[in-house]
Amino acid sequence: KTQRIKTSSTEIHVTWGGSGPPLLLLHGYPQTHLMWHKVAPALAKEFTVVVPDLRGYGESGKPQTTEDHSPYSKRAMALDQVEVMAALGFKAFFLAGHDRGARVSHRLAIDHSKAVRKIAVLDIVPTLKVFDEVDQRVATSYFHWFFLIQPFGFPEKMIGHDPREYLISRLGRWGSNGLRPPSIDAFPQAVVDEYVRLFSDPACIHATCEDYRAAATIDLDHDRAKSHQCVVDDRQRDLRAGCRDCGAGHLQRGRAGEDRAAILDP
Repeated sequence: KTQRIKTSSTEIHVTWGGSGPPLLLLHGYPQTHLMWHKVAPALAKEFTVVVPDLRGYGESGKPQTTEDHSPYSKRAMALDQVEVMAALGFKAFFLAGHDRGARVSHRLAIDHSKAVRKIAVLDIVPTLKVFDEVDQRVATSYFHWFFLIQPFGFPEKMIGHDPREYLISRLGRWGSNGLRPPSIDAFPQAVVDEYVRLFSDPACIHATCEDYRAAATIDLDHDRAKSHQCVVDDRQRDLRAGCRDCGAGHLQRGRAGEDRAAILDP
């Protein structure tokens, strides 16, 4: 099933199906819910799987931003997902997020701990820790963190000049597991085409920049206001060790099948 659910401040495009306890899967940058296209069907055999587009991404709403970037804070994005799940009848649910979706999941577990039965955060180090400990190696590998947070207009114009080339370069770099030259061959062409179609929207380019601007400003304020460590407790499961042998790089969730879905079995 696919529908558009109105939340308190935007609308979220969501696809869901399967049977069993609810499991919310949140995608990363620069993707959409389609990143789960191989994993979700396997998980749907045992769970009611809910795969939305985050606000600002894909076919979800792209609300107007503010000077403090709060409409794209992880707090706002997490609230969207709690409201989506409530609209589907789920007050508590399993939760897994990758990349930006993992950062939203992290905030969701802090702000709405009673809604989270178990959580898996994939391929991230907490945002505050990244900015506090950044070095040349991190800045080189994750240059986009510092490119996308530049003042409005500059990254949007640069990416908008050739959004397909930018998106393909990121998918290739993050999905090749260190292969040189980077390749997108492992991604189904239909999925790549849909990523390109949705990402090429200037509103999407701007909104996703705002996601990163929020991460470098208001999200850090939220993170510093309360310790990350005391809330998630034993519901958090660190999957980085379990994914070391995936052989698909940072974007392995978009390329893996049932064997990767087994890692997410709560």
